[in-house]
Amino acid sequence: MAEAPPTKKTKSTRRIIQVLALCAAIAITLSLAWLPIDWRHWDWEQIKVYGYAGLFLITLLSDATVLIPFPGLASVFLAGGFLNPLLVGLICGLGSALGELTGYLAGYGGSAIIEDREKYTKLEGWMRRNGTLTVFVLSLIPNPVFDMAGVAAGALKFPLWRFIVTCWAGKAIKFTAVALAGAASLDFVKPLLGL
Repeated sequence: MAEAPPTKKTKSTRRIIQVLALCAAIAITLSLAWLPIDWRHWDWEQIKVYGYAGLFLITLLSDATVLIPFPGLASVFLAGGFLNPLLVGLICGLGSALGELTGYLAGYGGSAIIEDREKYTKLEGWMRRNGTLTVFVLSLIPNPVFDMAGVAAGALKFPLWRFIVTCWAGKAIKFTAVALAGAASLDFVKPLLGL
């Protein structure tokens, strides 16, 4: 059955969502400059000062912007050495999942620009067949295509609550594993990093 053509109200709603998604992405990117952290000389003492709240913010921003590289996984690894790795994983998973909303909103509003159309088409097919499993697996493993998964989820109108919960579950497992690795090896790695 063919979809009905978009009405003026639908077009207006989409335009508002596009503008809000763009404003959110710009605001998140600009907020990096206002954080009291020197990103060029990042060290683990700064993570200690800001604790769990700082890690939440770091992972939220790390996944909310693709314009500026952010030390999300590295921060989680270092924090695993002095904070509870399970709490680090759960909190950072939530921050990361909420950060992924920028891609979801861009797809939902129809304003996303996809550079690799072939990969996106394949990913969209996976999302149509089993969106929950696709979001979970792609959020579980470190990979550069998760932003496209968020865009596809938004474009396909995948339920927002399911996207956040599934993304959080996968990212929480990933970040817990990274924090545990940090807890187990930080004493060995610190001299190599000059910490």
